[in-house]
Amino acid sequence: MSSKSESVSRRTAHNGRLHGDLARELETARGAALAAGEILKRHWRDRGFEVSHKSKDNPVTTADLEADHKLKGILHGGFPEYGWLSEETADDAARLGRERVWIVDPLDGTKEFIKGVPEFVVAIALVERGAPVLGVTYNPIKHELFTAAQGMGCHLDGAPVRVTSTSTLAQATVLASRSETSRGEWKKYEGGMKVNPIGSVAYKLALVAAGRADATFTSSPKSEWDIASGAALIIEAGGRITDVDGSELCFNRLSVKVKGMIASNGLLHDQLERMLPGRDRKK
Repeated sequence: MSSKSESVSRRTAHNGRLHGDLARELETARGAALAAGEILKRHWRDRGFEVSHKSKDNPVTTADLEADHKLKGILHGGFPEYGWLSEETADDAARLGRERVWIVDPLDGTKEFIKGVPEFVVAIALVERGAPVLGVTYNPIKHELFTAAQGMGCHLDGAPVRVTSTSTLAQATVLASRSETSRGEWKKYEGGMKVNPIGSVAYKLALVAAGRADATFTSSPKSEWDIASGAALIIEAGGRITDVDGSELCFNRLSVKVKGMIASNGLLHDQLERMLPGRDRKK
């Protein structure tokens, strides 16, 4: 067998093992997202949830907590050897010593959920040695299920999806934070691109991965659970995601804060990096 044939054979065998390894996790994550989504849908319909605040401008509802309990039971219960990081669970430093870690947000877009805006999602990611290898993002009101696993592509409701081919910002649709636009932080970008405010960071990332928009970004710090599921989707859909300085993201760190984020179809990434304020960026 030629060296090229041997290389192809080894790669095919590795991909087969990887797909087999992730198939069970992906099916479990899909089921967990749907189950948590049913909880959110019930609370959304009944409007009987209670609201409290973890900090200023950071609400949490009984729907967040109930969905988190369901997710942990399914995901961590099904894979107890994996680490666990969730917005609504007390952090356990033991995750730092685990090769694979679930990173979840049971309700990304809590403000929209409270206001009755159907732009919130269940966000589930599996990271391996810091890299996002699986992502599931589910909008239970719009019945949109975004899924991806390393080497298996990105899908929306079972159909393959990819990022757009838009190559200039003047023709691009960029998804913005509702909070940031309400504070006037996006006025400076209007005219140079089409700005579309959407709730939930994870939902925006999923929409970019599915080709529903060309890019999204924020200069505000975000947490790993806001971004991890969308990062897996973006990568498998052929796009690119970095921090605002263009550095690749690494997950399951001691500090869960990420210094802003740019996600795009890849073709717009350098243009977005140069446009954002901050320290000198790569040319």
